[in-house]
Amino acid sequence: METMDLAYVGRGLHEELVAYVADQEGYFEDEGVHVAVRDGIGWETERLRRGAVIGLGRTLLSRLTDGIGWTALSVSTDRPLFWFLGNAEVRSMADLRGRRLAVHAAHTAPGCFARIVLRKHGLDPDRDLECVVRHPGDYQMDLRRLRDGSIDAAYVGSTLGPEQVAEEEGFHLLAWVGDHFQIPTVGVAVDPVRIPLDSPALQAVVRANQRALRTLAEQPRLSVDYIGWFLDRLTRDEAQRYYEHYVAPYFTPDRRVDLTIAQQAIDAVAAELGVAAVAADPFYAPSA
Repeated sequence: METMDLAYVGRGLHEELVAYVADQEGYFEDEGVHVAVRDGIGWETERLRRGAVIGLGRTLLSRLTDGIGWTALSVSTDRPLFWFLGNAEVRSMADLRGRRLAVHAAHTAPGCFARIVLRKHGLDPDRDLECVVRHPGDYQMDLRRLRDGSIDAAYVGSTLGPEQVAEEEGFHLLAWVGDHFQIPTVGVAVDPVRIPLDSPALQAVVRANQRALRTLAEQPRLSVDYIGWFLDRLTRDEAQRYYEHYVAPYFTPDRRVDLTIAQQAIDAVAAELGVAAVAADPFYAPSA
């Protein structure tokens, strides 16, 4: 049996869901590949290059800043599952002016996306608010700090259901990144120098990934079960709404990458990082 390491580089349903479905439903085994799903959050780039990577945002940033020829063979979604969550006093993105926002570091993919969305709302992340950089974890410390008032807002990911948390805690959901910035953001990517694009193990992982996406699209009840296992603070009805709002419309099988939109996203990320942009075709075209 072929073998392959598949690393996620961020916690939460956004990165982990598709691979989890493929693993739990036996799709990797059906394709004749033994896949070790690895926690690569703290890994250096050189270690990530030894296997396939789920996080297309991180690999894109590495391609821009390190010159590594990462290539995406499958794209699961182009709507990043990150949200701006405000405390009781912060009711809109405009209210962030002069406030303290807990957020990922600017040189990370989620942090870069956050800064792009802030600018779309007329906010300079370096001048108009205080960005409190933290290690995101599962964002429970952010919720604690929102309660005690040491921060005014937090940029959170898919280890929680934002609407449910906002309602339960008396917070406000300010914006979903996916409404304001579109970028192919999770899937399967490799460095072809280390893993050839025609590797049988890699192609098996891609097929299993596509099958998992079809399951999410074609079996809503099972998909809601999986979402509930990830987000176990949600009721069944809340998990259903999460699926209908964030998963069903955007995690789609046989996705065709719009290279025009992808290029606009790359240009925005490169501008935010202060580096030269690269063409979208070499990075995304194998999955298009």
